[in-house]
Amino acid sequence: MKIFLSVSLLFTFISFNIFANEKQIEVGIDEQLGKTIPLQESFVDENGNRVLLKDLITKPTVFAFVYYNCPGICSPLLMELTNVINKSDLVIGVDFNVVVLSMDELETPADALNKKQTFFQAFDKNVPPESWKFLTGDSATIKKVADGAGFHFKRQGKDFLHNGAFIFIDKNGKICRYLFPSYTDRSGFGILPFDFKMAVIETSEGKVSPTMAKVLQLCFRYDPEGKTYVLNLTQIFGAVILLFAGVFVLYLRFKPKKDFIKKR
Repeated sequence: MKIFLSVSLLFTFISFNIFANEKQIEVGIDEQLGKTIPLQESFVDENGNRVLLKDLITKPTVFAFVYYNCPGICSPLLMELTNVINKSDLVIGVDFNVVVLSMDELETPADALNKKQTFFQAFDKNVPPESWKFLTGDSATIKKVADGAGFHFKRQGKDFLHNGAFIFIDKNGKICRYLFPSYTDRSGFGILPFDFKMAVIETSEGKVSPTMAKVLQLCFRYDPEGKTYVLNLTQIFGAVILLFAGVFVLYLRFKPKKDFIKKR
């Protein structure tokens, strides 16, 4: 039993060390599960109105950092969110809200409104305008909220280096879950409607959930065509090698002790 427990702890330790490497990079996401984002910060919405985060996050909220003139992943990321909302039986504006914040302090409410109109045209259902807000702000305030959410980005000329993720925040501002959409060159971003629904439901209950996407990335990969996860044999094979190595080391460590106890 002790060996099994030790192996489990070793395997967990190895896994966390693999994942911890992501936190050591300058650009990436350092998850702040269970912590609260600064709700008293104010921004300007797509209509040019000054708003407080606490007045927007009054129910489970899907929060994302993007920038509206992004030539890379931001638009595809938000389009996939639009697709998932279209497919979901949850009702935006009733079961959850969406808030996106530009990481570019130079962008304006006009940029935000233009981007909002683009995505609202892709909805197959009636979506209340107030249920999805597009915000802009100054660099200090943006950084304060980004740091609170563990979202680290870096300006590179007119563009930014950054990751793509959705952060699920409860009505009290507590970070409950991070959802990292899978991506392939062929199919773009992919989010399972079930994953999205469970994230909203758990957030509505105030549950803090570990990011299963990281575990899935270790053993599975997402197949957008089949809309399911399939085994990632390469990752599994590597994990099995690590596991057996841990078992062997612990066997060598514990066996002499058992023999010594028997002799006495």
